[in-house]
This record gives sequence, C-alpha cells and structure tokens, in this order.
Amino acid sequence: MGSGVWTASAVNISGWVGWPLGTLLFIIGTINAITNQFLIRRLDIIRFVGEMCFIVFFSTIVQFFTRWFAAIGIGDLPVVVRTFVSALGIFLFCIGISLYQRANIVMHPNDDTTNILRFLYVHGNATASQLIDFMPPIIAIAIVFFNTGQIDSVNIATLFSILGNGFMIAWSDEHIWPTLKHNFRSNIVEDS
Repeated sequence: MGSGVWTASAVNISGWVGWPLGTLLFIIGTINAITNQFLIRRLDIIRFVGEMCFIVFFSTIVQFFTRWFAAIGIGDLPVVVRTFVSALGIFLFCIGISLYQRANIVMHPNDDTTNILRFLYVHGNATASQLIDFMPPIIAIAIVFFNTGQIDSVNIATLFSILGNGFMIAWSDEHIWPTLKHNFRSNIVEDS
C-alpha cells in the first residue's frame, strides 16, 4: 500500500537500476548526511559519524523487514488491512521521529535534515520542513517513472505520509511525552 516517500524513492530506483534496496537506502542516507553538513553551514564530524552509523543499521534492518514481510504474506492481506497496517506504521514512525528529533542524540540523516530545515529555515514549522524534505524523493520517483513507465511502492500510505508526516510529528511533539523538549544544538542556531 506504499511506504514513506524516501523509502518509496529507493524502491523505485532499486527497480530501475537493479541494486538491492538496502544499498540504495545507504547511498541516499549518505547523501542526506553530506547535505546536512552544508545545511548547518559548518563541518560537524560527530553529527556526520552518528548519522552514518544510524544509516548502516537502518538500511540493513529495512532490507531484512522487507524480505520478512514478503515471506509472511503481508502483501497478500486484504487491501483494507494492508492500508491500515501501512497507515499505522507511518503514524508510529512519526511518533518515533518526534521523540528522537526532540532528544537529538543520533538520527537518521533524513530526519536530521527535516530538523535542520525546521529550526534553521522555516521557523519551527514541522509540516513545512517535511514538505520541503519530500521534494527530492518525489523528483527521483518522477525521473524513474519517465525512464521505466512504472511506479513501485507508491500508494495510499505514501500519500498519507506526504500529507500527514509533518502534522503527525507536530501532534506527537505536543501529546507524546510533551515534557521532552527539542534539544536542537544551540551552537548551530547561533552560527546561522
């Protein structure tokens, strides 16, 4: 029923070039981590290394669960059930993003990108930062479509993610452990 837009773009690129999904998620994460260094306008080695460690584990885990969900027949469930499971998964990862963006210890590079955009470029607006961050994967999906004539892993859940991630993260900021405040590194804010 689709996936988050960044993962959907990796699935589409994987289908086009024939590389494993985990490899593409690692490459995309690396590009995000490098981009973040430019967005914060200075070299932050600790942030970069943390993001790279995160992406190694993330890309491996996503590859594992993609195979496992296929093996246990998630894709064969009725459409309504798959839609619910996908939407629930997106809602839960938005809660997770809210929590670990506020803690700001180590993040997936892409989630750090939205955090950087949110606090350095769009005045704290979670929805605006998510929508800006979604532009590169949407462009990648379009490029793949124009070259292959097909789109994979984009469906109702992807639309739900594009339209709802920012709202769900902002909602989680207020309602899920509301005493946990954003720990966005102040030294970066002062540099901007």
